[in-house]
Amino acid sequence: MAALEMQRFLREVDAIAELIQGMNSDDPAVREKSTSEADKRISAIENKGVIEGGCRTKLNRTVIDSNPTDARDNPEMNQENFLKILEQDAQERAKRRKENEKLANALKQMGNEAFAKGDYGTAIQRYTEGLEKLKDMQVLYTNRAQAYIKLEKHREAISDCEWALRCNDRSIKAYVHMGRANLGLKNYKEAVQCYKKILDIDSKQENLVQAYVTQVEIAERKSFQEKEALEEFEQGKEAATSVKELLQKLAKTNQVAIYYAGGIKLLTEWIKDCTEQTLFRMHSGFSIINDNEVISSCFFTLQFISCNNVLFIHVISLMIVVFFSSYSEENQQVLVTWPNTSKQLIELLCSEVPEVQKQCVALLSLYSQTEHGRNLILNNLDLSKLLQTLMPLMSRSDTVACSAVGILTNLALEKRFKIKFRANVEATALPPFSNLLKKNIKLANQSVLPQCISVMGNLASDEVIRKQLSESKECWEACLTAMDDCLLLGNEADYRETLFMLLGLMVNLSLKSSCEIQEKAVAITSRCLSLLSSRDGEILTRTAGLLSHVLPQSAFAVEEAVRGGLVKKIMQLLKASGQTTTRYCIRTLAACTKASEQARSDTVQLDKSKSLAYSPQKLNF
Repeated sequence: MAALEMQRFLREVDAIAELIQGMNSDDPAVREKSTSEADKRISAIENKGVIEGGCRTKLNRTVIDSNPTDARDNPEMNQENFLKILEQDAQERAKRRKENEKLANALKQMGNEAFAKGDYGTAIQRYTEGLEKLKDMQVLYTNRAQAYIKLEKHREAISDCEWALRCNDRSIKAYVHMGRANLGLKNYKEAVQCYKKILDIDSKQENLVQAYVTQVEIAERKSFQEKEALEEFEQGKEAATSVKELLQKLAKTNQVAIYYAGGIKLLTEWIKDCTEQTLFRMHSGFSIINDNEVISSCFFTLQFISCNNVLFIHVISLMIVVFFSSYSEENQQVLVTWPNTSKQLIELLCSEVPEVQKQCVALLSLYSQTEHGRNLILNNLDLSKLLQTLMPLMSRSDTVACSAVGILTNLALEKRFKIKFRANVEATALPPFSNLLKKNIKLANQSVLPQCISVMGNLASDEVIRKQLSESKECWEACLTAMDDCLLLGNEADYRETLFMLLGLMVNLSLKSSCEIQEKAVAITSRCLSLLSSRDGEILTRTAGLLSHVLPQSAFAVEEAVRGGLVKKIMQLLKASGQTTTRYCIRTLAACTKASEQARSDTVQLDKSKSLAYSPQKLNF
């Protein structure tokens, strides 16, 4: 009975809270209705002395009860019962919440599955049902906001994000989706503010925030460009109207290839700035070219290249003009995300027509030169195939080789590019790289090969990739072959950059011990002994660095080094070396003297001044 009374009391509290909320509403009708209901309740209390469904104590201001109840005679017992009722109610509420949490999580999972299938309406329905079970479940609000954004219901998404922040004011996901929703509404300033609030929660998210802010800036530029371009077109400016007229002519079907080639050439000449680029996009320029069978067969089908390469070259020239300027990010995205474009761009790099290869490489090179362009490549192109296609082009002696290595150099600095090759670098990146190194160095493009080695060095800065390459027999054999070519050719100056970059890569790969390094340690050491006669200080430093990594891994290599007079060469190098070289030399001597009695004897004999024993600065590494 007491529990029933408590439930009635709690319901009454909820009802009164709703009345108060209604009386504070911005809606006059709601306020009037709530005020009227409140008046009725007050009147009922004053006239009847009861609250319907609540405590049945009658109000009497003039009479004092002369016979107190047993409960009043036993206040401790009354308090004990009250606490028991509260505890029981708390337990029941906790039980119901646990059940509701289970149901809400199940509905969330169902919503996530619908979202993954692209069924955003069903996803919203499931998230809503989950919120009916548990109104303070933050993730349901942010998930539903994301689904609303997919359906372009941006205001509803913002409302859900606000509710999520009421549940947790440090929700990064809520600010992200609120920023995206504001972007969808073209509230650019508000979107940036939402993204920047993330830094107040976690200052380490600076890169994430900058990426989102960049998206806002691109969208705002796009909106401004389209507005400006439309104004010029409506004013009848010749360049603006000519773009549309030429696109209309190119939209004609079943014309000969020379007709389209001439039209595209004229169109390219008219497109001089951002206004014409924007009008090209606004008037479906890329769709017209892509949907035209004659043009698209030339652009996207390799079999047609040999007979229609003039048309193809004009198309590529148009793409370069249309899609690349300081602020043409939207056009760049349209091109690379168009169906089949990303695949065909890589295939066209294999064309037997030199000019076709040249234009395709030039197009990709432009993409790689900006952060936005690199992101488009990373998100849309098959990176393994791209690398495998570009590497062989580096053996050419023309500008194509320079552009090809430039693309990979720009991409290799990106963390996501490295992550892509973690699982299969030996099968994808290593074979074409090894082939380049194993070719006659004398015939290689000496302005390109060092950069190619640098690309692999950047990949090897990733610990996972470095471990795989360090344990690869193919990799070490290719490096040794290239070293042999550099040493045998004799004129070090001609191949200095190649040798310098190669030594840097080998120093990097030998940071951690591996079975393959132990296997090749003697071969590596013998080549390093020859290089210690070099007059190039940087070559000497890297040679000493490689020895300091390799010798501790092989007693046989130490024997080879000591027999070859390594101790004497290192002692001479110590006399006129910088801090880095000194550190490498000391480690090299330490490895030798630890494993070889002869090395210890040679060191003592050569260090007559005891400089190693009494010069702390020499040993401070």
